[in-house]
Parts: sequence; structure tokens; C-alpha cells
Amino acid sequence: MPRLHNRTILKTRRKELRNRLTPAEAGLWSLIKDSKLGRKFRRQHSVGSYILDFYCPAERLAIELDGQAHNSEEAQAYDQERTAFLNGLGIKVIRFENNLVFKEPELLLAEIIRHFGRKY
Repeated sequence: MPRLHNRTILKTRRKELRNRLTPAEAGLWSLIKDSKLGRKFRRQHSVGSYILDFYCPAERLAIELDGQAHNSEEAQAYDQERTAFLNGLGIKVIRFENNLVFKEPELLLAEIIRHFGRKY
């Protein structure tokens, strides 16, 4: 069976993305790293051919931050395809607008925690 998580072929790209986090990604990472929510998160974790912004293996939970690039029809179709693939593997995907990280971080964290313990 082929490797599904963190495939070697995507290693360089994952590293590039980790080294160049967007301001929103860096802000969220500072809020969730070091198990601050009682769960370990990984940043720029790949599943299949997709690289997730953040992933919690214990909860099978992916967190995606969306900026303006996700507003086009093409991007939304891609996001739907990606979410369906991940859901098919039992991974729940939750999405947040970038600005929520800066404007309402407590709300964002509460929403993440709300998904802990749920099976999909």
C-alpha cells in the first residue's frame, strides 16, 4: 500500500511552506503549537497529494486558513474536491478566514476545540 501521509515526494514543498508561513498561519501556529490546546498539531502536513495548513493526528482534524485566493470558483471547486478526499479518509476539515486569526483568536480556538472528540 502506498504511503499516504507525508509522502517523500512532497517533503521539499512542505519544508518550503513551513519556512514561509503566511502571517495568518504564523499567528495560528503561535496559538496551537506546543500542545497549547492539549493536542499536538503539525503544520504543512501532507495527506495524499494535498498539503494541509495544520493537522491534528489524534483528532483526525485538518485546519485550513483561507485568504482571497480561495474566493474564485476554481479554488472553491479544488477545495471541495480536497475536502471530499480527506473526509473519505475520516479526516474532518474546518476552514477559517485569515482575518479571524487576528480579529477573534479566542473564537477561532473555541471552534477548533469544539471539534475535538468528534468522529467523521
